Amino acid sequence: MDRSGALSRLRIVLSHPSHPGNVGAVARAMKNMGLADLALVAPRHFPDPDAVAMAAGGSDLLGKARVSSTLEAALADCVLAVGFTARKREISHPAQSLREIAPEIVAAAARSRVALVFGNETSGLSNEELARCQRLVSIPANPAYASLNLAAAVQIACYELALAADAFSAPRGGAGSAATIEDLEGLFAHLEESAIASGFLDPKKPGRFMERMRRLFARTGVEREEVKLLRGLLAAFDKPKRRK
Repeated sequence: MDRSGALSRLRIVLSHPSHPGNVGAVARAMKNMGLADLALVAPRHFPDPDAVAMAAGGSDLLGKARVSSTLEAALADCVLAVGFTARKREISHPAQSLREIAPEIVAAAARSRVALVFGNETSGLSNEELARCQRLVSIPANPAYASLNLAAAVQIACYELALAADAFSAPRGGAGSAATIEDLEGLFAHLEESAIASGFLDPKKPGRFMERMRRLFARTGVEREEVKLLRGLLAAFDKPKRRK
């Protein structure tokens, strides 16, 4: 399965969006998560400077956005259309949670183009528009106020799908090299010496002190610089004892 290319085959379709600022915010949300295919169905105001302002670094998506007069045209080359709705509808198939269906969407997008369809900010997708979608999705939210802002809903959808596609990983800046066994053995010897010198550990009855220390550090993934830091701290604690 081509998970790496799945995001490039996901199309965000906004049907009859009212506010250009929301269109721009959607473009930014898409850019954040690696999606680039934006389609607008009968937008009230587009192009518009408010859309560009809200898109920030995603304004290039606005320039490439396809605009059509009907939802059918926006979906014509897609093999699957997923409609998003926050309301219970009297329709033939029930809505699934986004996280539940995300793997199916990614699998389909690994092969062909898939549309994620969002409705107007005020009324959402009509029953007629939802009938043109093969899957219906809801984003679980507080039942007392489940209506999401359009751009927020798109951001969540893009995030969940990027997560399902294993597209990105959290940055891990600043990680140093792992401590070697030799580094750790030196630390353990120093730790035991200091514990005895301080009177904390009785060498005749050490119990399981060092065993527990080894288990503790085995769980932490210690770096070499951290070993140096700890040994420096122990040395500083040892100095008053040694002066006496």
